[in-house]
Amino acid sequence: MKYLLSITAALLISTNLSYAAGSHSGGHDEGHGDSHAEGHGGDDHHGEMAAGKPGEASSVTRTVAVKMYETDDGQMLFEPKTLSVKHGETIRFAITNAGENEHEFVLDSYEKNQEHKAVMAKFPEMEHDDPNSVRLEEGEKGEIIWNFSKNGEFEFACLIPGHYESGMRGALSVASH
Repeated sequence: MKYLLSITAALLISTNLSYAAGSHSGGHDEGHGDSHAEGHGGDDHHGEMAAGKPGEASSVTRTVAVKMYETDDGQMLFEPKTLSVKHGETIRFAITNAGENEHEFVLDSYEKNQEHKAVMAKFPEMEHDDPNSVRLEEGEKGEIIWNFSKNGEFEFACLIPGHYESGMRGALSVASH
């Protein structure tokens, strides 16, 4: 009986630890994390988010190339640094990691990115399975297809610990024109 209780307790503890390290609201996984870059474009299982919702490839109105990289003086940057989008527009973000470090592109509100950044600080190896983000190793390319169904001021950022603080963030404005 004592042996059975020990096994049960060990299973409960390991289950709780895997939940603590595995994800938070918004969906993350322990895999590579960029799987959504190759096919979640029309997958709406995450529904409406702060900056809109996943878009359909057939509805793309414009492609925006985004480069992620570091400078010799230690800055980590996105190019372009700011974006303006029309309400209702569906954008294909063609994202390239031209740097020497792993980077991510997370599109959300400033507040949601700050919450996410705090969780990433606690669990730095957490990888994404969200339709509004892609995580890329050095030299990799990925994409996000996004429909901007909400007006407002949003942010794209790399939330890997230390990257945001090194300048890896940009402003995105959505307005009806």
